[in-house]
Amino acid sequence: MTVETGIHLLIVDDDARIRDLLRKFLLRNGFLVSTARDAGHARRLLGGLDFDLIVMDVMMPGEDGVSFTRSIRHEIATPILLLTARGETSDRIAGLEAGADDYLPKPFEPKELLLRINAILRRAPPARAPAEDLPKVLHLGLVRYDVGRGELWAGDARVRLTATEAQLMRIFSARPGEAVSRTRLVEELGRDGDQAQERAVDVQITRLRRKIEADPRQPRYLQTVRGEGYMLAPD
Repeated sequence: MTVETGIHLLIVDDDARIRDLLRKFLLRNGFLVSTARDAGHARRLLGGLDFDLIVMDVMMPGEDGVSFTRSIRHEIATPILLLTARGETSDRIAGLEAGADDYLPKPFEPKELLLRINAILRRAPPARAPAEDLPKVLHLGLVRYDVGRGELWAGDARVRLTATEAQLMRIFSARPGEAVSRTRLVEELGRDGDQAQERAVDVQITRLRRKIEADPRQPRYLQTVRGEGYMLAPD
């Protein structure tokens, strides 16, 4: 018997057969599912509905998945899983740099898609109250991070974080001033432990620095600790 999760997914793919197969599979696994045939159609749906996650093909006519991801990242932080037939690491990194939370190479098993979706959704759990011995707000130069709410602010404007960026901030803010290894970050993000995933974490760190640092090329607050990993060093 299917258990309704209440989680709403948007599937974006120009292949009607794939859209229908994915929709039926995900419906059977308890998700609410909407589909879009291209980036323009997806943009119209996003204008009127809220989604918990977007599953999108990279190779689409017109605006491709990477370009679409980059364009909507300025407006929404909805997690994005890219489906790509391109096996090159550079292509996958391009998707992550554009704002995607993860990628899944084609062809794939439907069960693997389900695992990736659930892993992404787990990266954005409800914010928990901070421990009593930790500061409730971390000051990072011109921005501040509300630990309890899991929110990054620049003055009165909230800085949008992707699900993966939000989870990274939760990880770092739980241990300010302490280096966290790339392997540990991969584990806490719920990803498979291999070099490709460690490189993907590096890309996510680079994106996060752009939202924190005055000069991301010379990071002051999200530092690289040689031989140990990354460390959040608030004021």
